[in-house]
Amino acid sequence: MFFDIDGTLMEDSDTHFVPDSTRTALKLARAAGNLLIVNTGRPLVNVDENVRELGFDGYICGCGTYIECEGHELFYDTNAPALCRKTAKLVRKCGASPLYERRDAFFFDPEARKLPFITEIRDMFRMQEKNVWRKVSDHDFSFDKFVIAYDEQTDLQRFRAGIAQDFTFIDRGWGFAEMVPLRYSKETGIEYVLRHYGLQKQDAYAIGDSLNDLPMFEGCGTSIAMGNGEKLIPYADYVTADLRHDGVYQAMEHFLFF
Repeated sequence: MFFDIDGTLMEDSDTHFVPDSTRTALKLARAAGNLLIVNTGRPLVNVDENVRELGFDGYICGCGTYIECEGHELFYDTNAPALCRKTAKLVRKCGASPLYERRDAFFFDPEARKLPFITEIRDMFRMQEKNVWRKVSDHDFSFDKFVIAYDEQTDLQRFRAGIAQDFTFIDRGWGFAEMVPLRYSKETGIEYVLRHYGLQKQDAYAIGDSLNDLPMFEGCGTSIAMGNGEKLIPYADYVTADLRHDGVYQAMEHFLFF
């Protein structure tokens, strides 16, 4: 079973609230011999102990750009520095506010516009004692994927056209978008893990809460939407309760994971 983090396993990155029923379901499912894999857009550096302590067999991070199972790195790919610098220049010209993500670092851009969404993320990372001082101007700047905040002053059409040959644009809503290399997604991560374990698509279950989890649904035989994932629900094979009403437990019990 493949799990999104925010809105599925935990309420959000700020409170880190995980229902006791979710912890119980994960423990029972692993004891029954099931493989449990986190599948997230977060880079590895942002998969904190509050996620790892839940107990998983593996992690697909950065929308398929990094994969580890049972404590061993299986796969990693990133973007060429030249592409990264070209993209950063485009972001500035188009008036977006970026956060560049690599498996070991976050990079902010003091020369780009500052919009509240990205500023709030940086403030949250600072409170979590993460390194928020890496910059696009650093000699080793590169990224695996990136996100932007945008508003009515952003030339979004120019931006989307400029990245189209290299990145998938995923609109997360509320002036926030995620860019992932065309060759990777949450689905490609699932395909890699299934090959690693000799499993088939019909053996796999995905559970998520937002439209960026659609690639997970496409990679699995059974798709499960959290009750709090209104936009994702029409695409799901099964709809469980929301996070605060034992949605993960209900879904895993329904599909006989324990």
